[in-house]
Amino acid sequence: MTRTVHIIGAGIAGLSAALALSARGERVIVHEATAFAGGRCRSYRDAALGMTIDNGNHLLLSGNHAALGYLRSIGAAERLVGPPRAEFAFVDFRSRERWTLRFNDGRLPLWIFDRGRRVPGTRAPDYFALATLLWPHPGKSVAEVIACDGTLYRRLVEPLLLAALNIEPPLGSARLASAVIRETLGAGGRACRPLVARDGLGATLIEPALDTLRSRGAAVRLEHQLRALRFAADRVVALDFGSETIALGTADAVILAVPPYAAAALVDGLSVPTEFRAIVNAHFAIDAPAGQPPILGVLNGVVQWVFAFPGRVSITISAGDRFLDMPRDILAKTIWNEVAAVTGLPSPLPPWQIVRERRATFAATPAQDAKRPASETRWHNLALAGDWTDTGLPATIESAIRSGNRAAALVARRSATSPP
Repeated sequence: MTRTVHIIGAGIAGLSAALALSARGERVIVHEATAFAGGRCRSYRDAALGMTIDNGNHLLLSGNHAALGYLRSIGAAERLVGPPRAEFAFVDFRSRERWTLRFNDGRLPLWIFDRGRRVPGTRAPDYFALATLLWPHPGKSVAEVIACDGTLYRRLVEPLLLAALNIEPPLGSARLASAVIRETLGAGGRACRPLVARDGLGATLIEPALDTLRSRGAAVRLEHQLRALRFAADRVVALDFGSETIALGTADAVILAVPPYAAAALVDGLSVPTEFRAIVNAHFAIDAPAGQPPILGVLNGVVQWVFAFPGRVSITISAGDRFLDMPRDILAKTIWNEVAAVTGLPSPLPPWQIVRERRATFAATPAQDAKRPASETRWHNLALAGDWTDTGLPATIESAIRSGNRAAALVARRSATSPP
């Protein structure tokens, strides 16, 4: 029986589900409420800068197997760039001290025994305390599992978990922190090499995915917002788009890949995270200085990460709620003063753009983590996808892609067991 899988949402989770199902020969239609695909992983032409910028700066790692598989499936793996080894440059804004972490490839962390490769001011035994984060701790916060102080914490653990969890690390879920540590530091340098979309998120993650889907006969309908799901017994029986209602056949399926607050409005009684954290990104139209590392971690400042792109320097501030109401021009000047100080760029403010994502990720606390639903629902033909579902990871690109793959596998499996 020919069937259609309707995917609601063309963010990275919805696109990954669509790619997985279309590769199996399934008939797929993606419905997106906005005029663009990609969700938070999108690029756009910014008039103030006169260039294309990303909605946010996203860092991938060489150990993000789902994300790399996604890129290979759309022929875009070579569009990620990064150093040949797992290296991370840091600068302390207050003291101006600089160092570079250099991980060895294997799982055995030989780098911690080399003073020139580990965090300055730390000793090898300091790192053994992190072993307590290698196993999940359901219901506990990071502060309940490790001591959130000391040089190693401030110079490595805090910036790592702040970037991954998008919340002040002591408040974060120890279960999610465990996953981060296991899949990065615990997996060795081969899993930690930083990768960025040098030509932009759209050109790397989104446009090739849309081209691949269309080449497989999948349809992508933009500005097609779902208003309601119609249920009967254990199935979704219709999709209400306001001006159009699509009745579902007995074999048809739906993957809901929208933000958690939108999913909760469409599915009564659905448990979803209800608290969120912001991310602030700033973009400056200026060339990075010669020798500037492509990614620079900044400690003890407002700025946390500095990214060097062709003709543009961009920064990211995680857990940036405190900057949401700051006037844009003051925030831009504050950020640029720090960037100029740590990069040696001229102090006059270049052309700039501030992008503030108020609900960038769910708040990765133990309580909010516990609200994340599984992909499977009680309706036989409905699955959920999104980095807010229970992937076991915080809200990242890797998490979103895993959720889409999981939802696609669930829909395929349920099709195989559907009654005739």
